[in-house]
Amino acid sequence: MTSSALTTVDLAHSGNEASDLVPVDNQALLDAHGWDFGFWTVLDEGSVEDSVAVLGHAAGAAPDSGWEIHPLPALAGEEQARTEDAEAVARHDGWVYVVGSHYGSKAGPLQAKRAFIARFDEQSIDRRVPESELPIEIRRNQFRLHRLINDALDASRVVAITPGDSVRTRFIARTIERGTQRSKTWVDRLTDRDVPINIEGAAFRPNGNLLLALRFPTTAEGEPILVELSGVPAMFEADETWPSVEHVWELTGVSPHGALVGFRALSHTGGETYDAIVGSIDATDKGSVLLEDHPEGAVEHCSHWRFTLPTDGGHDAGVPAELIRDFPGLRNVEGIAVESGQMFYVTDEDHRIQLRFG
Repeated sequence: MTSSALTTVDLAHSGNEASDLVPVDNQALLDAHGWDFGFWTVLDEGSVEDSVAVLGHAAGAAPDSGWEIHPLPALAGEEQARTEDAEAVARHDGWVYVVGSHYGSKAGPLQAKRAFIARFDEQSIDRRVPESELPIEIRRNQFRLHRLINDALDASRVVAITPGDSVRTRFIARTIERGTQRSKTWVDRLTDRDVPINIEGAAFRPNGNLLLALRFPTTAEGEPILVELSGVPAMFEADETWPSVEHVWELTGVSPHGALVGFRALSHTGGETYDAIVGSIDATDKGSVLLEDHPEGAVEHCSHWRFTLPTDGGHDAGVPAELIRDFPGLRNVEGIAVESGQMFYVTDEDHRIQLRFG
């Protein structure tokens, strides 16, 4: 396990939440700003077109100085203001994908506005980000992904935790009730046996499948769960085309005895190797129904783990992970990335965005 100290930089921004990190892979964008490297992230809980931002480091500046953060002016067209709660960022084939939490508020119910995947063409940016109005493609799935993941969990060898009665009532029963009252077409995609899904991280495999890292549910033993989707890019290429679940994976040996831990962030490191942040299943002192039913999900701080997925397909199964770094006392590590041989982490502690690296 790595024990070296990390450098910490405060980033000035009107919001106080940053989720996920993906290195910028566009030299024209870096050159336009005079940066040597940078990261894409998402901020706050507004619409996805108002949430994408880029962090950049000035070329030649000391590692702990020269940092900037800029929002990306994005154009959503007919989907303007119809999404909420972007949580994860991943890159594939020149596109940067943004994934909604597919969850709800901490007291429920689930919210259809959070059930989306969006993407923008990173390679089309050839100037400074504040000067670039970029189209963003959005696919709202109206709980189709919720249904796919729940069905996959039911069929999988990976056994998901059974939610407490309050969780099922507030997140599932109340969502069905509201959908029925409002004659929503999506209401038949939920059943009273479902588990609420909370997506916190995402990364593409080399084969083009998308890994979704869940904060909830965990396994019955309290370990984090990954869901692997195929067909995500095809969603944007043909109407009414939806992904399929290929695998359900669990990280093994990650959760301490008697605790529940979920994913907080996920990053593709290279080949079939990935870095992940895991931690508590929800924030404390904020009226979380999850923690009312599952208080053992509140005890763990964040930690950094590395794992490698099998390349032979295989069955849903456990994947061993190696502890890379522990964050005693830190509960809000929200993003992780590797750049220039260093590990970078983003946190939203004490109403400020912090970048930590080393």
